Amino acid sequence: MKESVLCQWSVIRSILAIFQWWSFNVTVIIMNKWIFQKLDFKYPLSVSCIHFICSAIGAYLVIKVLKLKPLIPVETEDRWRRIFPMSFVFCINIVLGNVSLRYIPVSFMQTIKSFTPATTVILQWLVWRKHFDWRIWASLIPIVGGILLTSMTELNFNTFGFCAALFGCLATSTKTILAESLLHGYKFDSINTGLLHGTVCNHDPGCTSHATGRIRAFCLNFSIFYVIHSTTAVTFNVAGNLKVAVAVTCSWLIFRNPISALNAIGCAITLVGCTFYGYVRHMLSQQQPGTPQPPMGTTECIPLVNEKLDDKV
Repeated sequence: MKESVLCQWSVIRSILAIFQWWSFNVTVIIMNKWIFQKLDFKYPLSVSCIHFICSAIGAYLVIKVLKLKPLIPVETEDRWRRIFPMSFVFCINIVLGNVSLRYIPVSFMQTIKSFTPATTVILQWLVWRKHFDWRIWASLIPIVGGILLTSMTELNFNTFGFCAALFGCLATSTKTILAESLLHGYKFDSINTGLLHGTVCNHDPGCTSHATGRIRAFCLNFSIFYVIHSTTAVTFNVAGNLKVAVAVTCSWLIFRNPISALNAIGCAITLVGCTFYGYVRHMLSQQQPGTPQPPMGTTECIPLVNEKLDDKV
C-alpha cells in the first residue's frame, strides 16, 4: 500500500514538474516575442543582459540566502580556463535566440532550434572526427527533412532571423560539446550554472525594463532543475518536444502569424524526428554490456549530447 502511494505521488510530481516547466518556458518565449513585436523593442542584447543578471541574482538568493542548493566551488583558474569558454558560447546562444525572435515567428524559431541534435552530431563528425552508429544518422533524416520543409514554406521568412536561429543551434551544440570536455570533475545543476553564466554578462544601459520577464527566466532555470530530478530521460525528451508544440500553438493563438498546412506538417515532422532521435539514443545507451561494439576510434554509438537536453530559451 505504501509503495503504491509513493508510486502515485511520483507520477503526480512528474506531471506537475513538466507542467510548471512548460508554463515558465512558454511564458518566457511569448513575453520575449511580445516585447519585440508588440512593444517594438529593438534591443535583443539588452533583453539577454537582463536574463543573465536576473538569473545570477536569483541563483545567488537560492544558494546563499535560502540555502536550497549547495554552492559548487570552482577554482579561479578553472573559472577562466574551463567555465568562461562554455559560458561565453552560452551567452552567444541566448543572444542569437533573442535576435531570431526579433525577426521571425515563435513557431519558426522553435522548429529551427529542434535542429540542435543534428548540428551536434555533424559538428562532432566534422570538427572532432568522431563517427557514430548508422541508427543515429538515420534518426536525423526526419529532423533535417522537417526543417527544410518548414523553411521553404514559412510565410514570414526572414534571412537574418533564420541565420540567427541556425547559428544559435550551432552555439548550443558547441556549448554541449565543450561542457563534456571542459567540465569533467564538476556536476553543475541549472542553479549553479545560472550563477556562473550570469557573471559573464556585462551590464547594459538598456537593462532597466522588462524585469518581470527576466524573473520568469530565472524561474525557468529553477523549473528545469526540478523537472530533471522528477522525470526520466525518455520522459524529459518527449515532454521537451511536446513543449515546442505547446509554444507554437500558444504563439499562434496570441500573435496569429500565418502558418500554412505544409509548414505545420514540417514542424510536426521535425518534432517527431526529435522524439525518434531521443528514443534511438536511449536505446543505444541501454545496450547490454555484452553487446558487441565496434573498435574504439572507429564508431561511437552515442553523440556527446546530454540525455536531458538543456533547452532554456
